[in-house]
Amino acid sequence: MISNTVVELSRLQFAATALYHFLFVPLTLGLSFLLAVMETVYVITGKPIYRDITQFWGKLFLINFALGVATGLTMEFEFGTNWSFYSGFVGDIFGAPLAIEGLMAFFMESTFVGLMAFGWERLSKGKHLAVTYLVALGSNLSALWILVANGFMQNPQGAAFNPVTMRMELQSFSALIFSEDAQTKFVHTSIAGYVTAAIFVTGISAYYMLRGRHMELAKRSFRMASLFGVLSVAGVITLGDALGFVGGHAQPSKLAAMEALWQTEPAPAPFNVAAWPLNSERRNAWSLQIPYVLTPLLTHTFDTTVPGVDRIEADAVKRIRNGIPAVAALKVLSADPTNAAALAQFEAHKADLGYGFLVKRYAAGQDVERATEADIVKASKDTVPNVFLMFWTFRVMVACGLAMLAYFVIAVILSLRGDVHRRRRFLKLAPWMIPVPFIACETGWITAEVGRQPWSVYGVLPTWMSASSHSVGYMIFSLAGFLLLYSIFIVIEAFLMVRAIRQGPDAPHGSDTAPAITEPATARTGATAAPAL
Repeated sequence: MISNTVVELSRLQFAATALYHFLFVPLTLGLSFLLAVMETVYVITGKPIYRDITQFWGKLFLINFALGVATGLTMEFEFGTNWSFYSGFVGDIFGAPLAIEGLMAFFMESTFVGLMAFGWERLSKGKHLAVTYLVALGSNLSALWILVANGFMQNPQGAAFNPVTMRMELQSFSALIFSEDAQTKFVHTSIAGYVTAAIFVTGISAYYMLRGRHMELAKRSFRMASLFGVLSVAGVITLGDALGFVGGHAQPSKLAAMEALWQTEPAPAPFNVAAWPLNSERRNAWSLQIPYVLTPLLTHTFDTTVPGVDRIEADAVKRIRNGIPAVAALKVLSADPTNAAALAQFEAHKADLGYGFLVKRYAAGQDVERATEADIVKASKDTVPNVFLMFWTFRVMVACGLAMLAYFVIAVILSLRGDVHRRRRFLKLAPWMIPVPFIACETGWITAEVGRQPWSVYGVLPTWMSASSHSVGYMIFSLAGFLLLYSIFIVIEAFLMVRAIRQGPDAPHGSDTAPAITEPATARTGATAAPAL
């Protein structure tokens, strides 16, 4: 049996690399399409200022893209090095979208990035615009295939377990691709990237306007990004609600944890605006509630019962008991795949095979048939993720979303009125908004992935079974190495971004070459935004 320490260190390493990588992904997704919009305006109007705008933001996109690739490639190798049982168990399904992502999306994106960067003088306006759109398409197709793979982990569709080969096998590729979870999450994640890019552009544009530098470029960039952002943030909030609705049906344990709903309450249940969940005691120390709101918010009805932690754990006890015979049958089939009685027993109980695996962790000698009632109850409690962490990461994400909505509404109004460059208080706020979408994306990822626990594939394969059998020393060394390497990448990204922003755009057409205007000390607050990038 793999030690719990190795499993937790493997989880921590993957979480760290994913969180680092996800700092680059949203900006790549959003900035690629925003560049396409900017260049479209240039091609339609023919005004050189829009070429300057596209080239400047394109330079920042390239910095982010390069480091995003460097941090992302290692993640796929981690499935083989740290999660070998997982890779063997679901490789038939999980490997397909990852292979397609590499062959179709990543290589297309990488190829056209070069043409976008160096083709300004070699391609016609129309051809270069087509290349920019292909870069944006490739970026978002990469996200699609990654989230198809992740969607299978969240809500496994289109596959079945084969008791002869002892692994999951793909049954329907269309069911895998068009899973509700995968498609909703893809759109939600992509639009979150658009919001990130829009705030990034408005924040830096505000930085320039505060200093009287590159004013024409800054004002036009601000207006396009704010319009792009207000539409995107409305979409991301709407899709977030849809994702919660879909995810709530597929993973009721995640929903109960997000809402700190320990006890099942009659519909319509109250909504916990804020609470202090006590995981060990299975209750909230205190809570601030709004009556009757939770049920319509989560189910879009007033009479549907939302299951609490108590009901989820009780259902898990039943499913564990039903899954134990399936695991016992597999033990027989591993020695004799033709045993008819064992096959019949497996078929009768296969729906709860994953729950049978859960109790194997606690049973004496990992023999599920020796599991006691106490073992079953202990395993049932594992089916609910960390409620405290889920409750607060979800609320931080929602708070960030509402803050960004308010920000963009004000930004659009000021920009359309044409006086945003004179609204110094708002301009000082804008650079400080740059970290907000990144915080929202990171907490959203934590909510999605921690909420899936204790499963690596929900309801099918427990996380504790998925890890490779490394030593604790190896995992500590590996984790420290990744943290050091990725921290260096973040420092490089910050250095290159800050230097490019301070240098400003090249303005070969003479429209933005005025020297910086000296500002009073009170106007220099926005300068702190650059080091925070």
